Amino acid sequence: MAHYVFLNQNSEVVEVIVGKDEFEDGVDWEQRYGEIRGLTCKRTSYNTFANAHVLNGIPFRKNYAGIGFIYDEVRDAFIPPKPDNDCILNEDTCQWDLLEPIIDPPK
Repeated sequence: MAHYVFLNQNSEVVEVIVGKDEFEDGVDWEQRYGEIRGLTCKRTSYNTFANAHVLNGIPFRKNYAGIGFIYDEVRDAFIPPKPDNDCILNEDTCQWDLLEPIIDPPK
């Protein structure tokens, strides 16, 4: 069993489904599901979070995608929605890190 997402024209995940394993029955299921729906389809790994595989396997596309995530084609990664403006994207994990607050020293 594999998980797939469908992307809108802005590369935002609009749906997540469970489907056939990649290349099961000799079919490229990313391509086939995309053709059926008329949307871009990408496989996502349920066991991948912050560029680590929870079962010590090989991480895939940085993060398991959910609705609202963005697929970044350059990074070949799923990026969660930015929680607020005080965050910066961690390039290694494709997760949002909270910026350290700037504290003025006492005078």
